[in-house]
Amino acid sequence: MIGLIFGETSFPKYIYKKIKDKKKYFIIDLTKKKLFKKDINSFSVSVGQFGKIISILKENNCKKVLFAGKVEKPNFTKIKLDIKGVYYISRIIKKSKLGDAALLKEIINIFKNEKIKTISSTTYTPELSLTKGNYSRYKPDKIDKAEINNALKALNKSNQYSHIQGAISRDGLIILEKQEGTEKMLKQIKKNKNISKGVLVKFPKKKQDPRIDLPTIGLNTLKQCQAVGLKGIVLKHKKNIFLDKKKSINFANKNKMFIFVK
Repeated sequence: MIGLIFGETSFPKYIYKKIKDKKKYFIIDLTKKKLFKKDINSFSVSVGQFGKIISILKENNCKKVLFAGKVEKPNFTKIKLDIKGVYYISRIIKKSKLGDAALLKEIINIFKNEKIKTISSTTYTPELSLTKGNYSRYKPDKIDKAEINNALKALNKSNQYSHIQGAISRDGLIILEKQEGTEKMLKQIKKNKNISKGVLVKFPKKKQDPRIDLPTIGLNTLKQCQAVGLKGIVLKHKKNIFLDKKKSINFANKNKMFIFVK
């Protein structure tokens, strides 16, 4: 029995369709709109109900969990905690101050303490992780490669436990992804008239556990990049989740964009 702990984005839906007829599972639904409520094996739970989550897992003889989708970090002073939540909250708050990577690692450790193993979010969907290479007809030129290096340098200088997973480089100007995510980062850019330049680099956090919260992009990301005039997207080898692959590549080709994996 596998426990699927699902948040927002289309990635959990993809996993669900892939395994629902092949594996014994149940769902811990953390989405705001309770997207999986129609499934009889789904339990709607709030973020602070650690005790309820762990009880559901153990009652269903669950030894493994898989995390997928985005869950917004709550205001720890306002969330309603059950007894188990109260027990763990001080550890969680302490790690959250170090950054998202540290927080997620601590959550994995909490499940480990409860004899529940966390498996990779791509265990059942390895086809979504791109390997080294160029995935559209267009490749980065010398200027693009310089922009890529600038973005990578900026990411390397960030706090090792930081939430930062993305950076944009255009004409040497760097914009780092904040907690609000990639979409809001892209909204900070103004499109140059009739000129495409600059890149989006999406790499895992420095101290990130690869089993959870890998950088995720898809067709919407490509469209947002094109809308502000970026030339392409760069990902890390096997450390990514790439949705809508065929549509994304077609869109990149049509708009003379590159999808490059280092």
